[in-house]
Amino acid sequence: MAPDMLLLLTASIFVVAILYGSVGHGGASGYIALMALCGLAPALLKPTALTLNIVVSATVAWCFIRSGHFVWRLFWPFALTSIPASFIGGALTLPPEIYRPLLGAALLFAALRLVLKIRDDGRPQTVPPLSLSLLIGALFGLLSGLTGIGGGIFLSPLLLLCGWGKTREVAGVAALFILVNSSAGLLGHVGVLSRIPDFTPLLAAAAFAGGLLGASLGCRLLPTRVLIPALSLVLLLAGSKLILL
Repeated sequence: MAPDMLLLLTASIFVVAILYGSVGHGGASGYIALMALCGLAPALLKPTALTLNIVVSATVAWCFIRSGHFVWRLFWPFALTSIPASFIGGALTLPPEIYRPLLGAALLFAALRLVLKIRDDGRPQTVPPLSLSLLIGALFGLLSGLTGIGGGIFLSPLLLLCGWGKTREVAGVAALFILVNSSAGLLGHVGVLSRIPDFTPLLAAAAFAGGLLGASLGCRLLPTRVLIPALSLVLLLAGSKLILL
């Protein structure tokens, strides 16, 4: 990759990591879009994006958990089934023309629903049924492994729309959910790790810095009335990317 293109990609990843990190996400969908636009080989998009996702989601999860914005009972049922499903999805390859438009449409729908139905964090929160959490976790884990997206981008809007968690709690749960799924998905795709670009550490450093800044803003400074529109924007960008690229 030409030096000027690499510089532009690095700076763009830093900005994307700030935006995604502020709402508890790793940013894989944004990284995939950026790397595709910069001409990175399609076979390398998923493992490289998962690598960056792990770096950012670990940073973001640490920030939100350290600030007290995490609920274990909300996290573990989804994670229990998503981890093996993500490993399986990471080992599979499906034609992009099948799943990308469907996932893109789902994300756009979720973004619209969040805009139209923003819940008040002061209202009582309900607990999701265990069986439903396990089923959803498996589905989102499989989608995570197949697409190279950590899965939090599916989980966050569902938790908010169903009233299963407060905004910052959802961000903390989503961050750790993304971390475990991205790790499992990368293990399922481990065969191509030796072929990821040699400039990946530079991208990872930019993603780490952006994720740290974004998480600091999201878990301490930004009011919740700003976080939900920010999440809607993230969903809109990710959904558009899946459909158009």
